[in-house]
Order: sequence, then structure tokens, then C-alpha cells
Amino acid sequence: MKKLFRFLIAGGVGFVVDAGVLHLLLWFTPFGPFIGRAISIPSALLATWVLNRNFTFGRSDRSLAAEGFRYGSVGLTSALLNYTLFSSLLMTEPSLRPIIALTLASAAATAFSFFGYSRFVFRHRQNP
Repeated sequence: MKKLFRFLIAGGVGFVVDAGVLHLLLWFTPFGPFIGRAISIPSALLATWVLNRNFTFGRSDRSLAAEGFRYGSVGLTSALLNYTLFSSLLMTEPSLRPIIALTLASAAATAFSFFGYSRFVFRHRQNP
């Protein structure tokens, strides 16, 4: 339960990074929500990797490169799920504010991410 709570904190920080970068890009650049989100997602992914590695799960017993690859794989899959839901919501309901679509899509991708990170990335190998 402690890891889930910490994961939600790290995810909350990632959400703030994602939403903050998206908001800044929408406000200060000509980028729309789709390009803005393609930039904000990697920013959030980097922030959550640092937090999950040092605060939530602890460092894995894999090399930094292997851990990073696994984290990136789960994160990219989760981000694609998140982005697909985000885009679908905006395309089916054009009057929906991007921040609402971001919130709903991010919530839906959380369970997938927790399972992937805890079981595939940061799971420590058991000694026989």
C-alpha cells in the first residue's frame, strides 16, 4: 500500500509537469493541444522516472540502461494509451477543454503504469 501511495504522489508530480508544460505551450506557442501533448508527455515521463526510481520503488538491480529501457517501454506504452484516449476525447467532444481530457486520460493510464513499473521495471530478482 505504501508503494501505491508513493506511486500516486510521483504520478501527481508527473501530472503537474504534464499539465504545466501543456498549459505553457498552449499559452506561449502556436502549438495546439496535440503537438503540445507530444512534448509534455516526455517531460512528465522523465520526472516520474526519477521519482519512481528514488522514492517509490527504489533502484532496480538492473543496469541503468536496462532499467531506463524498461521504464521507457512501459512509459511509452502508457503514454500512447494516454495520448490515444486524450485525442479520442477531444475529437469526439470538440468542446471539451484539453485539461479535462488530460485528466481523464491520465487517470485511465495510471493502473497500467503501476502494474508495469512494479512488475516489469523495478521488481527485484529473487535469489534462489
